[in-house]
Amino acid sequence: MSTTSLVLLGVLGVLALAGGVLVFTLNSMARVTFCLLASLCFVGGVVTVLGLPYLGVVIVLMMVMEMVIMAVFMIAYMMNPAGLMPMSMLHNKRGSLVISAAVFAALVAGIFAVPWPESAEVRPKDTTLQVGMSLMGGQMLTMVSLGFVLLATMVGATVLATHRGRYDRFGDDLDQRPANDPAGGGVGR
Repeated sequence: MSTTSLVLLGVLGVLALAGGVLVFTLNSMARVTFCLLASLCFVGGVVTVLGLPYLGVVIVLMMVMEMVIMAVFMIAYMMNPAGLMPMSMLHNKRGSLVISAAVFAALVAGIFAVPWPESAEVRPKDTTLQVGMSLMGGQMLTMVSLGFVLLATMVGATVLATHRGRYDRFGDDLDQRPANDPAGGGVGR
């Protein structure tokens, strides 16, 4: 691993840890959500620097969508205004501190106690293919085809569920002014 990669790994690791600490120190659900998003994006960066770009990108994409959805629903449905009211993410502070310190100590001890294997093999060029083959074996083509079929099904269901298209409100020749907009109260109301 090059010096640049090591420095980048250290910086991303520290930023991920700082984001994780902020999750438990901020007092707003909205702010906590975006700190958790930042922390998990940095974790995706760490995974990418470690040589697994596919998994790193998947982590970032999953976490972005999950946290944005969580923030939108929090802002829309929480009792307090936009999840910005003061609150605490800590419950049973003493017990959780003891448990987290013990788990941290065990993990650090495990790092130094476990004999790390030395790999004699040369790493493959395409790690994405290797991960895919490990997960899906010979069914890679089936799973890729299934992904496209599911995407086409979702798009088709959305198109069929919509009773009118984007330009239907302007008439067949797109010359109807004002537009026949059900929400706006144009022609036809």
